[in-house]
Amino acid sequence: MAEGTVSVAEVETAFQKFAVHGDSKATGKEMNGKNFVKLCKDCKIIDAKNVTTTDVDIVFSKNKAKSARVITFEQFNQALTELAPKRFKGKSKEESLQQLYSLIVGKEPANIGVTKVAKAAAVDRLTDTTKYTGAHKERFDESGKGKGKVGRADVPDDSGYVGAYKGSGSYDEKVKDA
Repeated sequence: MAEGTVSVAEVETAFQKFAVHGDSKATGKEMNGKNFVKLCKDCKIIDAKNVTTTDVDIVFSKNKAKSARVITFEQFNQALTELAPKRFKGKSKEESLQQLYSLIVGKEPANIGVTKVAKAAAVDRLTDTTKYTGAHKERFDESGKGKGKVGRADVPDDSGYVGAYKGSGSYDEKVKDA
């Protein structure tokens, strides 16, 4: 590979990686609009000054077939040829296209920073078993560990005493004293 030139095969490898991202049924031969925008964002083609997400969407729509929702690698190259002069103003088409290719080569879809972590304080407050009341309180022991089926099911008491009677088992002692 000469200085400043990038092979089309290397760009095609990056195309395939982005084409299958997020779609288990994708073959890597065609890319949808969402993944095309992701490629442009992750590879820093979208710079918010010269090239915006709207520009990328318009170029994608121009290069896809009328009824299709995806583009092939050839259509992808045509789209990059349209985006290159916008991204690198003041340079020749070939030079700007090579610079665009150099941004894409070796990149993979990024998953870091995509989903933010939920606030832990709210979750902690909702899952603190010491603050549970009523029937829910009976489902956990003192340490906060769940009791399982015993905590969910009403187990019948066959002792013959009323449910909340504190002196259960004391009948025999009273009868002996009399």
